[in-house]
Amino acid sequence: MQHYQQQFIELAVDYDALRFGEFTLKSGRTSPYFFNAGQFQTGKALAQLGYCYAAALMASGIEFDMLFGPAYKGIPLVSSVSIALAEHFGRDVPWCFNRKEAKDHGEGGLLVGAPLQGKVVIIDDVITAGTAIGEVMQLFAAYPAATPSAVLIGLDRQERGQGSLSAAQEVSQRYSIPVLRVLGLEELVTFLQSQTGRAETLAAILRYREQYGCN
Repeated sequence: MQHYQQQFIELAVDYDALRFGEFTLKSGRTSPYFFNAGQFQTGKALAQLGYCYAAALMASGIEFDMLFGPAYKGIPLVSSVSIALAEHFGRDVPWCFNRKEAKDHGEGGLLVGAPLQGKVVIIDDVITAGTAIGEVMQLFAAYPAATPSAVLIGLDRQERGQGSLSAAQEVSQRYSIPVLRVLGLEELVTFLQSQTGRAETLAAILRYREQYGCN
C-alpha cells in the first residue's frame, strides 16, 4: 500500500467519510462499508484530501495539462487537488468546473475557471453507475480543444455492476480512458488486515467481496 493510500483511509475514518456497518446502496445491496466525500468539511480536511488525490495522480504517470471537476462534489475536489499539485509537486496546472445550468448574465456560460483545453483529468469522488461521467463526456464534446486523459476517483469499490465489470471498468471501456483511484477495495482490505479490533468488519467485507467483487 502506498503512503497516500494509508493517509487517505485514516483521513476518511477520522472525518467519518468512511464508515463501517450495514448500509443499503442505490443498487439495493447491503454493504458493510460506505464512503461519503461530503464529510470532508474543513479546510484542513480538504488540504489533506487534495494531497492524497495529487499523489495518486502523480504516481500514475498520466500526462495531463489541466483538471476538471464535475458539479457539485467535484468542485471542492478539483480545487484542492490543483492546490496540492502546486504546493507539493511543483505542478501549477489550470482547472475548471461546470455549472449545472448555463449562466446567461455576467460572464455567462457553463464553465467556471480556466478554458477547457488540452489533456484533462476529471476529478470525482466515486463512480456508481457512470451516469455523471457520461454527462461530462457529453460536455467535453462541445469543447474540441479538450481531450479527457483520465478519470481520478477517491474510492473504487471494485464490485460488479449489472454485468461482470465494475462501474469504473465500464467507464474505462466505454470511453477508452483509464480510471485511476486513490484507494480501492483491495487496499481497504489490506488496511483492515493490519488493524487490531477490526476482525468482524474485515470478515464482513471479505464476504461482500466474495459475493460482488471483481478484479
